[in-house]
Amino acid sequence: MTTTVISADGTTIACTVTGSGPAVVLVDGAIGHRAFDPGVAVSEQLSAHHTVWAYDRRGRGGSGDTAPFAVEREIEDLAAVIAAAGGAARVFGISSGAALALRAAAAGVGISRLAVYEPPFSTEETQRERFVGYVTELEAALAEGRRGDAVAAFMTFVGMPGEMVEGMRSAPVWPVFEAVAPTLAYDAAALGARTGATVPVDLLATITVPTLVLDGGASPELLRAPARAVAAAVPGAEYRTLADQTHEVAAEVLVPELLKFYA
Repeated sequence: MTTTVISADGTTIACTVTGSGPAVVLVDGAIGHRAFDPGVAVSEQLSAHHTVWAYDRRGRGGSGDTAPFAVEREIEDLAAVIAAAGGAARVFGISSGAALALRAAAAGVGISRLAVYEPPFSTEETQRERFVGYVTELEAALAEGRRGDAVAAFMTFVGMPGEMVEGMRSAPVWPVFEAVAPTLAYDAAALGARTGATVPVDLLATITVPTLVLDGGASPELLRAPARAVAAAVPGAEYRTLADQTHEVAAEVLVPELLKFYA
């Protein structure tokens, strides 16, 4: 079923609802949305046991956008989806979507159990400096209407070789990326654009819902260290490593862990 909910500022948020059982809301990372969702297998497998709400974050796919942007607006979007799902829901956030989900949990939006995978915060000064440099380049490209350059800045930041990025510009999917390029700034804000994406320890310490933090055993330390830091900061959080997994975690490995935690 495809439906929409209305966020607090009047923005329409598009959702796909599948399965039956206790509600689970999925929060995508950068660029991901229902029209281009690498996590679709997660939704399909979870829907055998849960009612899964997959939604387009604002500015993506079928969802609208209302200026001015603030991270609080995305928290309100998630709150609106949870309200439509019955007022309380289990939530799974991946990558920068995990950072948003953590902020929403701290805001108390009706999350009953929270699972996150590799929120890409910074734990070292070199990472923080690199993130600030990326945000500066991203904001300049967006301000000048250079959406392709904004996407290229993101891809380069996450480690894609330059020649591969240039090759992607001629790929059929490139216009899909450009369409959501402005939302890359939203992900940067969720991570903490002005702090260099420093782990928000004080904020995480206010989370009171059961929380599971996951990372991949084959992921680089720059992704695993933040996961450990988040788990240490959230009171009572569980921390698990999925063997042989990278940031592109396989649904058949991830979903069993989520089902155990959500049970």
